[in-house]
Amino acid sequence: MGRKNVIYVYFLMYLISFFKLLPSSKGVHVESTPEEKLTIFADKEEIRDVLMRYGRGVDRLDEDLIRSCYHEDSTDNHGHWKGRGQDFAAFIVGSLRERSHHTTHAIANVFIEINPNNPDHARSESYSLAYLRRTDESGTEWLDFFSGRYIDKFEKRHNEWKILDRVIVHDWSISNPLDSGSFPLPMDSFVQGKRDKSDLVYEW
Repeated sequence: MGRKNVIYVYFLMYLISFFKLLPSSKGVHVESTPEEKLTIFADKEEIRDVLMRYGRGVDRLDEDLIRSCYHEDSTDNHGHWKGRGQDFAAFIVGSLRERSHHTTHAIANVFIEINPNNPDHARSESYSLAYLRRTDESGTEWLDFFSGRYIDKFEKRHNEWKILDRVIVHDWSISNPLDSGSFPLPMDSFVQGKRDKSDLVYEW
């Protein structure tokens, strides 16, 4: 069996396992129609896209992209900042630009649940693994690492999913000094990431 056929078989197995059973509001598994299952599958992918879009927006310091993830009346509790989700975009872009020179926000372990009683509402838990590089006043390079989770409430309005409420939960964090010159590859030979819309990802 060729590689493509193996991938196709695994994809079919995934779809079969996904469509087989869905949880009810009481935790008892019940059958759903194929149309309902496809709708849930599509909704989860749209929510996942919002989460990925947010990650790009933060690392590229793209206010508009971050803002597009939140409803107008959304709220965000980021620990050191609490307020409207729409206002958070400007805050985090300014904050990261001031206190770091490179960042990587990896979003992982995404678990999305569509409300069985109100399919236009959903909740999700996703791991936020944030790496921030900065230089202190003495010239020492530091790597700050933050491990937390986004606990999000989503709402679908006008056929579009966006964040209605976000709380960032802190699990653990650490800071270490770096020797930025010790990496065993010539970094100058790579295409370099940019913290604005001149980054390669914005090209078509």
